[in-house]
Amino acid sequence: MPNAVLSAVVFLICVHLIDVKGMQEIYRERPAEFWVALITAATVVIVGVMQGILLAMFLSLMIHTRHGYRPKNAVMVPARSEGWKAQPVATQAQFLPGLLIYRFTHGMYYANAEVLSQEVARLVQEANPALNWFCIDAAAVDDVDYTAAAILRSLYDLLQKHGVKLIFAEVSPEVYAQLERSGITDLMGQDAFYRTTGAVVRAYRQQLGTPE
Repeated sequence: MPNAVLSAVVFLICVHLIDVKGMQEIYRERPAEFWVALITAATVVIVGVMQGILLAMFLSLMIHTRHGYRPKNAVMVPARSEGWKAQPVATQAQFLPGLLIYRFTHGMYYANAEVLSQEVARLVQEANPALNWFCIDAAAVDDVDYTAAAILRSLYDLLQKHGVKLIFAEVSPEVYAQLERSGITDLMGQDAFYRTTGAVVRAYRQQLGTPE
């Protein structure tokens, strides 16, 4: 068959392989992933399959790093129906007067360690009323690298200067082992780690002598 005919056949096959409906759904739900898919498809057609795969891997890693660089952290506040709910960090809301629960929503590593440092420092320094306890809810934290561990040690010192007790809640065994290797558990003490956020609230109430 002539090359022109073969090219037309291959082109028609490729057109039928494109899942237009699927691409529309991706664009509606995850626009960033849509552009990755579109750029990858164009690269495969224009350059080659291997190059397209490598580019897709690179772009996906870039998107993941971008999300990790600016995690959507929150502060926890009481709620009648759920027990507690998340509010934006900018609200600086306290769970109880003097108790702030700060939920970090990503692994702690070099790309977001500065965000961690800035947010915690601002929450402590601008707290009204002044804080007694600052709790980091680590339920979503699956890793703490060297840079983040150094930031946590510096935050411990900062909070000490302000007379604020730094504590953790819902730390996984793997993350606890990382904190132990970095010397943070020895620095803070065993009593600074609570299994649940509810346990933190109960302990704080007991210290104040207030009812549940």
